[in-house]
Amino acid sequence: MTYKVFIDGRHGTTGLKIDERLAGRDEIEVLTIPEDQRKDPAVKARFINDADIVFLCLPDAASKESVALLAAGNTRTRFIDASTAHRTNPDWVYGLPELNGGQRERIRSAQKVANPGCHATGFILLMAPLVAAGIVPADYPVSTFSITGYSGGGKEMIADYEARGEQDILRSPRLYALGLTHKHLAEMQALTGLAHKPLFNPIVGNFAQGMVVSVPLIARLLARKVSPADLHALYSEHYAGQTFVKTMPLDATPVLDAGFLPATTCNDTNRAEVFVFGHDEQLLPACRFDNLGKGASGAAIQCMNIMLGLDEARGLAA
Repeated sequence: MTYKVFIDGRHGTTGLKIDERLAGRDEIEVLTIPEDQRKDPAVKARFINDADIVFLCLPDAASKESVALLAAGNTRTRFIDASTAHRTNPDWVYGLPELNGGQRERIRSAQKVANPGCHATGFILLMAPLVAAGIVPADYPVSTFSITGYSGGGKEMIADYEARGEQDILRSPRLYALGLTHKHLAEMQALTGLAHKPLFNPIVGNFAQGMVVSVPLIARLLARKVSPADLHALYSEHYAGQTFVKTMPLDATPVLDAGFLPATTCNDTNRAEVFVFGHDEQLLPACRFDNLGKGASGAAIQCMNIMLGLDEARGLAA
């Protein structure tokens, strides 16, 4: 069987990666609007309503406009939205199959799936199991740090780094979203069950892609006493059997780079690696993945596979 797929926003960073990942898949027909008709709403509506799956790789407002083009009574066309527009909308299913035991089935039967944000993916994979297990209280004052490659900033940032990346101002990592109102915060709170938004400190580095999210925890402020081994055991159980989320060895020395945790090791895969560092007083869970893979296009393809009843890992590297 052949499935029709339309990538609305095909020329953006995520759209290009989705298109690339679908290349060569003989069960997928990618519908392409002629270049001179891309901005014609009537033409776009026709393509949307002719597709089995529509990927929305657009700014938030444009994503909402595209969803509104779905014809009344059309229950066949299904959406996967890579924007921030619908991630906390109860009418949309959050596209993180590993979130809990029932999320994969909710994605499978959904007409509308919201693809997770890249920073949010790592944060939720780390925090949701700890809150659900009663280890991290819902009102814990959570802080989180995330370093990402510059591709996470989209075409404008990519062009900036590629044009002047050797200048001193771009050589060092740069903190951003310093107003503490990053657009991923809403889903980071809602999908973990936290009572308050975390204090989120994102950092962009002078490398194209790759990401590490970490969440420092103070043991004495947790709901019960836990050690790094306890957290590792919890993650190991929670993600047991998952294809794309792996709990790494508690002694991570063999997979570190002389004691360092590089952000780029999972590049060009859909893999997310969960680590636990620290000691009995301070704990540091961390999650490493490709911001363009499990943090964007890879996650979208994974959800598409689930929604179409295909092998979840088809076309994806673990």
